[in-house]
Amino acid sequence: MTQFILIRHGETVWNTERRMQGQQDSPLTPRGLWQAEQLGLRLQQESIHALYASDLPRAYRTAQAIADVTGHAIVMDERLRERHFGVFEGMTYADMVTNHPQIYQQFKARDPNYAVPGGESPAAFDQRIRATLEEIGARHPEQTVAIVTHGLVLDIAYRVAQGLDLVAERPVPLVNASLNWFDWDGERWHAGRWGDADHLGPDGVTIHLPGSFMREA
Repeated sequence: MTQFILIRHGETVWNTERRMQGQQDSPLTPRGLWQAEQLGLRLQQESIHALYASDLPRAYRTAQAIADVTGHAIVMDERLRERHFGVFEGMTYADMVTNHPQIYQQFKARDPNYAVPGGESPAAFDQRIRATLEEIGARHPEQTVAIVTHGLVLDIAYRVAQGLDLVAERPVPLVNASLNWFDWDGERWHAGRWGDADHLGPDGVTIHLPGSFMREA
């Protein structure tokens, strides 16, 4: 059994502007930097054997704040990146509708095999994330691994553990700088506590509601 603590990066400027980030990047806000610092203090209390991170700056910066407290080396893995959203990256909802109305309608239909031009389909993203997490799990049997990554990576792990189809609405929100617990036994995923943000307090949480896909990536 491998225990995973999947962590969404701290709040970013584009999160607050409701822009699609994907594999582009925007800096952590002052609130996001504070969230990252609180993560470090929280994880100092946990028994963690390894710390992984997406190589995108918003995730790596969050992981660095953890490593500064826990002393772990960060293992960067580009396969832990957010889903690629092609021509939509950097755009707001209004930008998508105005600049790419037909593409947006296809995107909104939630076909798991449809990829926005220049981007990645949900099905391809699902395969990438499953394979990456299971490879990491096989590398760390009977250990706890913290992974700083992105909202839709958490979404895939949730869907796998809960048996939720790619086209279905996810019933739980994504929370910046939260801890999301999963176990992998070599064959199956098991979900534990979701959206654990006790370390942020009631006023420090940034929540992205189910279905608000533009704020998730």
